[in-house]
Amino acid sequence: SSIMQKQMKFNNVNVITETIKKVTKKGSNFKVVTNKKEYDTQAVIIASGARARKIGVPGEDRLAQKGITYCAICDGPLFSGMEVAVIGGGDSALEAVDFLKDIVSKIHLIVRNDKLTAHEYLVQRVKKNPKINILLNTETKEILGDKFVKGLKYVQNGEEKQLNVKGVIIEIGRIPNTETFKNLINLDEHGHINIDCQGRASVPGVFAAGDCAAGHEYQYVIAAGQGCMALIKAARYLTTKK
Repeated sequence: SSIMQKQMKFNNVNVITETIKKVTKKGSNFKVVTNKKEYDTQAVIIASGARARKIGVPGEDRLAQKGITYCAICDGPLFSGMEVAVIGGGDSALEAVDFLKDIVSKIHLIVRNDKLTAHEYLVQRVKKNPKINILLNTETKEILGDKFVKGLKYVQNGEEKQLNVKGVIIEIGRIPNTETFKNLINLDEHGHINIDCQGRASVPGVFAAGDCAAGHEYQYVIAAGQGCMALIKAARYLTTKK
């Protein structure tokens, strides 16, 4: 982010840190309302990202960043040599397991469904590793701990059990930050902004990029590419407005 800030400063980009309240159509242009003022614009690029989906159990909010994380790559090294639980059964969960397997001492993979839904190569890699304990048909009920995570309660086939883990990595998907724009443009069934290959949303002059946009692949390289495309196409769109 520091590199990005330097680049914006070098290119005389004016950075305003305000919270968007709503964006509305104003003729063929737009009105952007923030927590401080209003802006009239001819085009809008939405790059609002996505947030981690929570499991919604006791202890989750209280112990956030105290042994609970939603990003294995970000925080994985903090769990070096520890026993941890990874919650989820899709690609992101199994990618987390694959990343953590050489860092932690043991992984309990807690899967709500009766099977893993990730790519087959990830499934096979996880199943072959004796360090990984796969718990299917399992639902997390509570994350335990005072100052830090000390354990996890779960129910499997009607029986309540407990794991004495020091870390909980939650990987059950992400929610796009698009609620503010739902009355402006078309969203898909999961709330992502529908865009075409040029980054254009359903309303002319609105572009979107990154985790908030349809595609469901939360990768830095994809977000960066879409952001570049949206910027170029927005600039070209503005030339048609003059």
